[in-house]
Amino acid sequence: MRRLVYFIAATVDGFIAGPDGADPTGPDGFWPIPQDYIQHLVSEYPETLPAPARAALSVTAAGTRFDTVLEGRRTYEIGLRAGLTNAYPHLRHLVFSRTLGESPDPGVELVAGDPVATVRELKQADGKDIWLLGGGELAGALHAEIDQLVVKLAPLTIGAGIPLFSRQAAFDVHLWELTDHTVLDTGAVFLTYDRKATAPGS
Repeated sequence: MRRLVYFIAATVDGFIAGPDGADPTGPDGFWPIPQDYIQHLVSEYPETLPAPARAALSVTAAGTRFDTVLEGRRTYEIGLRAGLTNAYPHLRHLVFSRTLGESPDPGVELVAGDPVATVRELKQADGKDIWLLGGGELAGALHAEIDQLVVKLAPLTIGAGIPLFSRQAAFDVHLWELTDHTVLDTGAVFLTYDRKATAPGS
């Protein structure tokens, strides 16, 4: 069965963006993107690079991990504001929104229904794993469906911002096993956690 993988960059204090929700890696962003970080993405997760970055870096590899990407409306609109109607044309691209009436791009599927039901249906289909891009609100809604966490932990704290999971998420304890890690020379750490099969106390 396909897995839902929350592959996400986070600060040491657990935030994925600043309080305004803007792209922290954009031209006016505060998030450092050193060369060894980029090279690790190119070699290990090429499909997670947006199309402009793939073109700039001459990346053509399809990747072996994901063939589908999921994101919420607010995260998707970050790309729209930058003029990108589909940052991931090399993947099946689903955007969850109850307010967008029409997709701005033929390669982007709008989903107004229940994210949990959609993910369960996607898991039953053939294919590679499913990449949950974010943001925190969608991740919170799908917390119980996430099979693997890959946290790109930045050597950075910001004090306040958008958390890894929305504060509206239900209290729902899950145990995770660290199954892989990569420490880069510039300080970022890629941490891979698989969900444990048994719940706490069972």
